Amino acid sequence: MALKGILVHVDSSNASEKRLTTAVNLAKAHDAHLIGLFVKYIAPIPDIPSPELIEQIFEAQEKAANEGAEKAEALFNEAVNHEGVVGEWRCITGDPVEQLAMHGRYVDTVIIGQNNPDADVDPGTYDLPDRLILSIGRPVITIPYVGDYPVMGKRVLVSWDASRLATRAVNDALPLLQLADQVDVLAINPEGGAEGHGEIPAADICQHLARHGVNAEAKSITAKDMNVGDTLLSRASDFSSDLIVMGGYGHRRLRELVLGGVTRHLLKHMTAPVMMSH
Repeated sequence: MALKGILVHVDSSNASEKRLTTAVNLAKAHDAHLIGLFVKYIAPIPDIPSPELIEQIFEAQEKAANEGAEKAEALFNEAVNHEGVVGEWRCITGDPVEQLAMHGRYVDTVIIGQNNPDADVDPGTYDLPDRLILSIGRPVITIPYVGDYPVMGKRVLVSWDASRLATRAVNDALPLLQLADQVDVLAINPEGGAEGHGEIPAADICQHLARHGVNAEAKSITAKDMNVGDTLLSRASDFSSDLIVMGGYGHRRLRELVLGGVTRHLLKHMTAPVMMSH
């Protein structure tokens, strides 16, 4: 099993080039078709008495979008040609989340960037990871804005809670897990019972992975006094993980936005690429 189609979001941010490097190397490892997508977003213009000012604002947005698209296309073509990857460039106008979701449904995974709160983001992308994970129906790999990740997926940490979403995430990640050198399956604060983890937390899913040629090691930890997201990131650091695999948004998004949650915590504080499935 291997990834055959990958889509990477290429935008005007400073982190876009590093994200593209990750995507190109992943496509090369899987001999996959790589699609680079740039979305030109023209923000709605509020009612302004002056038609001339409206026209000036529209032209300024359009110019910035076109210049960003030209730069991104050159970056994409240079990267795929240098590594000999089969690439396809797409540049469209619309809402970034809607377009990424539509185009991303016809590939195996989509690669996007983490929002950088200290930098200007492309219009329409401030909540991109959250909305895309919930709407696309495909696994989404989010690359941190800090750090370089040219090689991703050699040491994978799977967050396992025996839920439907975790099951979906493990299945979606199989092509990466099969090529990994190290796979750690971690159950945090495991529970017993028919719908829980069984006698040995994470052992059953590791046995399933073994049948697919994945040598995974089951691990568990009880840390009632520590945030689950922080615990997961701490263990990722301990294991030198270069990819975290998990289900995204086990609770309603509104509840996570208000009360917080593991998904929101990881998207905000990630220290390694995170692959989420919903």
